[in-house]
Amino acid sequence: MTSTLTTTLAATLLVAASSLAMAQTTTTTTKPVAKPAAKAAAKPQAKKQPVVNPNNRVNLKSAAKNVAAGIEAAEAAMTPAELAIAERVYVGLLPCELGASVTLTADTKVPGYFDMQGKNFKYRMFPVATTTGAIRLEDQKAGAVWLQLANKSMLMNQKLGIRLADECMSKDQVTVAEALKLNPAPSILDAPKPVAGAK
Repeated sequence: MTSTLTTTLAATLLVAASSLAMAQTTTTTTKPVAKPAAKAAAKPQAKKQPVVNPNNRVNLKSAAKNVAAGIEAAEAAMTPAELAIAERVYVGLLPCELGASVTLTADTKVPGYFDMQGKNFKYRMFPVATTTGAIRLEDQKAGAVWLQLANKSMLMNQKLGIRLADECMSKDQVTVAEALKLNPAPSILDAPKPVAGAK
């Protein structure tokens, strides 16, 4: 009986010793994993966000206003010939063929410039001198060209190579068109009529 008790006591001590050894091993192996300070030091530090200075925003707004003023000044720099062309442009709602229409509005802040709107387009137009006498407005960025003749106007997009609106007429152009129907202008192919009294 003593030997059984000794054996049991020895087995219990052995189990306790092995449990203690395992606990120490687990603690030792988990210690490096549980070091948050070491991991934090290994990570790169987050970049610091720049401090927003309200004075910089004010400077940016001021610079933006100066740029806008510079653009307006550049737009305003028109020759007297261009301004004379702009004075002859028909404005308002101009009906065109096939039920289309174009609205042309003079810019009151920048003389000589026009805002044009229609179905699916909007342009910023300015006058361009021509050798034919036709009134020509352009939006060079968009490639839009507005040609105003005595009896009609038309809008073309040079970049796309298409006509966006044709037979657009103001009231004055309607009057000229009606007069031309009654008395057509002579064709440049017609022979000149002889002048009375000429030899």
